[in-house]
Parts: sequence; C-alpha cells; structure tokens
Amino acid sequence: MPVPGGSNLGQLSNQAAIDLTREGFGKMFCLAGIGGQLKGFVQSVKIVEKLVMIDGCQLGCAKATLEKNGIKCRKDTVITDLGIEKNKDFNLNPADLETVKTKVKKG
Repeated sequence: MPVPGGSNLGQLSNQAAIDLTREGFGKMFCLAGIGGQLKGFVQSVKIVEKLVMIDGCQLGCAKATLEKNGIKCRKDTVITDLGIEKNKDFNLNPADLETVKTKVKKG
C-alpha cells in the first residue's frame, strides 16, 4: 500500500499540519496532488507567500516533491533533526507532536 507517511514521522508530519491548520497557523496542501503534477495543486502552492514544509527525515520526500515541481520551500522542518527517531509505531507520542508543532511555529 503506497501511502504518504508510512512511518511515525510521516504521521507526525500529517498530524502536526492538521493541528496547525485547525489552530489557524497556515493551510494544508495535498503533497500527492503536487507529486502527481496536477496543475491546480501545483499552482495553488506556487502562489503562497510563506510556505512551510514538514519532512519526516533526511530523505526529504516532501522537499524533493516540491522541488521537482519548481516550488522552493522558504522554511522547513525535518522531524529527525528534533531528536525523534523513525519507527513503525503509529501511536503518536503527544510530546513529539508538540515538539514538531512548536518547531514549525518558530520557523
């Protein structure tokens, strides 16, 4: 099953984005739509004044997807840089989630 976020880090990225959107800090975009080069998705991200990207690890899947579509990220957060290790446990640690959200907010 190829899906975005096949680890705890991908799920943390997604949940942090959901929470931050609900809190009024930004708006989520569909990375799969951008990766699929769907014009509407790509265009909607290209016009954003301040783009914040959350990647799970140093592989940089989100960053590579954006760059492949001519989208430069102005700010990024890599979760493994925050001391959170990659695993297959989808029961997210609330403290890890808060760490990611705080880092994204601070830029």
